[in-house]
Amino acid sequence: MSLAAGREYLAIPGPSVVPDRVLRAMHRASPNIYEGSLLEMAPTIQADLKRVARTEGDCAIYIANGHGAWEAALSNTMSRGDAVLVLATGRFALGWSEVARRLGLEVEVIDFGKRADADLDRVAEALKGDAAHRFKAVLTVQTDTASSVRNDIPGLRRVLDDAGHPALLMVDCIACLACDRFEMDAWGVDVTVAASQKGLMTPPGLSFVWFNKKAAQARETADLATFYWDWQPRAEPAEFYQFFGGTAPTHHLFGLRESLDMIFEEGLENVWDRHATLARAVWAAFEAWGADGPLELNIADPAKRSHAVTAVRVGGPQGTEIRRWVMDNAGLTLGIGLGMAEKSSPEWHNFFRIAHMGHVNAHMVLGALGSIQASLKAVGVPHGPGALDAAAEVCAGG
Repeated sequence: MSLAAGREYLAIPGPSVVPDRVLRAMHRASPNIYEGSLLEMAPTIQADLKRVARTEGDCAIYIANGHGAWEAALSNTMSRGDAVLVLATGRFALGWSEVARRLGLEVEVIDFGKRADADLDRVAEALKGDAAHRFKAVLTVQTDTASSVRNDIPGLRRVLDDAGHPALLMVDCIACLACDRFEMDAWGVDVTVAASQKGLMTPPGLSFVWFNKKAAQARETADLATFYWDWQPRAEPAEFYQFFGGTAPTHHLFGLRESLDMIFEEGLENVWDRHATLARAVWAAFEAWGADGPLELNIADPAKRSHAVTAVRVGGPQGTEIRRWVMDNAGLTLGIGLGMAEKSSPEWHNFFRIAHMGHVNAHMVLGALGSIQASLKAVGVPHGPGALDAAAEVCAGG
């Protein structure tokens, strides 16, 4: 007998839960791509994506995942041999750095490890040492999906401005757009990248690049720009097909239109607040469990934790056992400890992640936490009492 029968809950950090409204919007026959409602809808999607990123700049839509957005951001702004500074706080900025290397860029990485955000003093020192302004861009993530750390993006802009450094500030918001507060224009971000499958609640397959006038000017001299990745015709298309570099991703667009409607019906500020509250509920539970046992949140400082995903250290191989127990017995899927250890290493089993992003509410989070507590008992992981009460108190407004 298994208690997993019923609706499963995919609590991994992407793809996130797709709302029924989005699924219904996508469940239709193929539409006319030459005239009619689809052509009228595309500009509204582009406009609302800019509202989500809080920018008056341009937005390009790609039929790609986040890795495609990484390449698009670089190919439209860089020339072969340019140097970029990468601020790594987990796994994903390192992934972006590899894309940069493959494009023929010179890459310098400051690796802050897997449990800390970017140290602004160290960044300031690196920029101070670049008096010749060799770095053409600074690349980082707002939230690293692996470590669950949240970087201080306004702080990075202040560091660049204080140094008088002209490098473009490029930020990966793939894990946390429409989850963590993000203000592209107000925070001075030049290029932002994101994708459809997390806070935007749409299946994987779309990615987005937002860019301001400074980044658009860099495009004029970038020799890495190619026909497909060129953001200029996507941002200001003369023909409908140019929005997407070819045939439109028809059903993804219907789903994305519905998800954007849901976000603005709730209100973007309310969406941010909901994610912040649910994240605090998760943290409260794990802190209670960890008071008398090996469970530990990967990021110690709550101010530096993402509101989209939480990475957990178990202190032993029970991380994998917990994941498998809740999947087999409770219908709950948790994330693997991606990037925290080599998969061939025994330490790979010491971690797991719980996502609280996108289409998620109190009963989903509280149910997930209850299932995790059952797994701790079943697997035999020592843990402190009061976790579910602590999470419920947060949800109740305590």
